[in-house]
Amino acid sequence: MKALILNSGMGTRMAPLTDRQPKCLTELSPGETILSRQLRQLAEAGVEEAVVTTGPFPGQLEEYCESLNLPLRLAFVRNPDYRSTNYIYSIYLARGYLEDDLLLLHGDLVFESEVLRLSLETEGSSVAVSSTAPLPEKDFKAVVREGRVEKVGVEFFGHAQAAQPLYHLKKADWLVWLDRIVRFCEEGQRSCYAEKALNEVTDACALYPLDVRNMLCGEVDQPEDLAAVTAKLREVENRRVYMCFSSDMLHGGHMAILRRAAGLGRLTVGVLSDAAVASYRRFPLLPFEERKTLFASIKGVERVVEQPELSYRSTLLALKPDIVVHGDDWRQGFQKPLREETLDVLASYGGRLVEFPYSKDPRYQELERRSRAELSLPDSRRGRLRRLLELKGLVTAMEAHDGLSGLIVENSVVHEAGKAYAFDAMWVSSLCDSTARGKPDMELVDMTSRFRTIDDLTEVTTKPIIFDGDTGGLTEHFVYTVRSLEKLGVSAVIIEDKKGLKKNSLFGTEAAQVQDSIENFSAKIAAGKRAQKSADFMIIARIESLILERGMEDALKRASAFVEAGADGIMIHSRRREPEEIFTFVERFRRTDPGTPLVVVPTSFHAVTEEEFRRRGVNIVIYANQLMRSQVPAMRRAAESILRHHRALEADGELMPFGEIIRMIPDTL
Repeated sequence: MKALILNSGMGTRMAPLTDRQPKCLTELSPGETILSRQLRQLAEAGVEEAVVTTGPFPGQLEEYCESLNLPLRLAFVRNPDYRSTNYIYSIYLARGYLEDDLLLLHGDLVFESEVLRLSLETEGSSVAVSSTAPLPEKDFKAVVREGRVEKVGVEFFGHAQAAQPLYHLKKADWLVWLDRIVRFCEEGQRSCYAEKALNEVTDACALYPLDVRNMLCGEVDQPEDLAAVTAKLREVENRRVYMCFSSDMLHGGHMAILRRAAGLGRLTVGVLSDAAVASYRRFPLLPFEERKTLFASIKGVERVVEQPELSYRSTLLALKPDIVVHGDDWRQGFQKPLREETLDVLASYGGRLVEFPYSKDPRYQELERRSRAELSLPDSRRGRLRRLLELKGLVTAMEAHDGLSGLIVENSVVHEAGKAYAFDAMWVSSLCDSTARGKPDMELVDMTSRFRTIDDLTEVTTKPIIFDGDTGGLTEHFVYTVRSLEKLGVSAVIIEDKKGLKKNSLFGTEAAQVQDSIENFSAKIAAGKRAQKSADFMIIARIESLILERGMEDALKRASAFVEAGADGIMIHSRRREPEEIFTFVERFRRTDPGTPLVVVPTSFHAVTEEEFRRRGVNIVIYANQLMRSQVPAMRRAAESILRHHRALEADGELMPFGEIIRMIPDTL
């Protein structure tokens, strides 16, 4: 893209400021002139070349431009007849440089960067207009009919809008106009506006209005204009601009949007909290404080704040920014309600939303893929459960028994009231592992087979894994299990304080089950803690006292002893549908131990909400078998339907198309 800046006018109405210099060198603020601001904005917008026409003081203007050392290729075209001609003749003299798409502007035009961005992004040829500004008596106006510009000039008032000399011209349209300019000048019409030539060819070139409304875009023709423009410029520079980021990896697209946002005013960047990011996207590779430092170091960012949730409401009401910046990707999909809420909040105090095109560069998608791959690695995944507990207080885990169910846990998200709800972790259940293989839940499936399930999950997911370790087996075996789980990237193992042949806790006292002694189980926990190689891995003790009807005092005594032995958490279990004994245990345990994580599995007492568990002091809620239990009746219904009807037609109505299933499975993580 090339720019043409017309600076051949005498600027007599700006005297005495123009007695010894071109009008474009008038200062807007100390050290910044109209022209230096224009050239800087062009360079920042990605324009690579500028052609500058000159009138009075050409050498001074050329030397000044070169002294700015901007990344622009500059060409200068002198108009020796500037006293007797208009800028139409300057364009004629510069025509040899002007054979492609063009940004045409007057050298006394002051505009905010957003106006320039909008102009450059128009798909067709455009001229800046304002539908909100009053029609000027002596300045340019554009006649707009059916969405197109028919005429531009000072004399038009019908169907007109205030216009400013900022044109983005596509090559085909520009060459039509330029050809008529050449004809005018060669026929001696050199003192009129170039728009007179344009008005003769608007039917042959498509020129559209770019409505800048109340944004800064105006010429400086006289001292009153200068005063108005500088006042508006101060207002623009003091605008409060806000945008929020969840990213922990910044690429070129992010930097471009940050530069644009900073051009709108004083930029505050909101950084989503770790908990908010983890709730809807993926666990952040960089924690909040590091992401905050990252954004604070970027030029143009004035300050960085935490945005605690996906909803912008509380942050906007606290900061009251004039402008919120966002990519246009949230017009659809799960973020659409967030956008609507943001618009409502902005409308309540007069703010506005500016949306930039969302970049879909495959290179950026590759960065995200690499981030997810990093999160799937054992050393990255292992410590994530501890971090989630620190961030959120309450963590939810859903059972997964193979790669496909793992993908469901990984990707299931529900969006409500500006928030995203997703499972934080996966539970690899001994019961579901056995059931998936058609075997009884009695530790019949060996650890090698169970580790294969973990492999299947880690290949396609990133969430932390909690492993159901049954009784842990012999202490001598358990220490090796701990080390193997660590190597696989598992975050925690839960072992129950029973011994002998395992029987599922759902049977309670109906099946003979032997609870291990406090001393033996404590020794097993301590041995496991000594064996582990990393501080990230957690060993959680599961207490069966309530299941086996040994009483609350026994359960509390065991919990205290197991924590003393080194357990990183306590799981308390119950078969009762009423949660009172669970609540009692939690309340009494928390009297003496406010910090050790507590785990519940609400298979029986399933009416209790996560929020109530949180309020009472529970830290991990495991949904231990719901996906497996939903799978079995669905398969049975399909099988019975086919047997009943002797065809698959009736069953298909309840089945998911296989194409959708395939799309769930990533080619790579």
